[in-house]
Amino acid sequence: MGLIGEVLLLPFAPVRGSAWAIRQVLREAERIYYDPATVRAELARLEEQLQAGEITEEEFDRREDELLDRLETGMHSGRSTGEET
Repeated sequence: MGLIGEVLLLPFAPVRGSAWAIRQVLREAERIYYDPATVRAELARLEEQLQAGEITEEEFDRREDELLDRLETGMHSGRSTGEET
């Protein structure tokens, strides 16, 4: 497109910059969401809630299944951070 195209598209630069920033935030949020360390910490908190009587066994099973699915999805899609133990 060249110089003329860049000059003509200059008014749209803030929009392109905002879109880039939003993509970066979403990418980081997904990385954290699927991070095995994050999921394991949530599993530990969930078990503590069960032992403290804050949630029922059924609620524990349902949320545990969701977390394990999330862990599996993250590991299969290559989203893991390499900090696994």
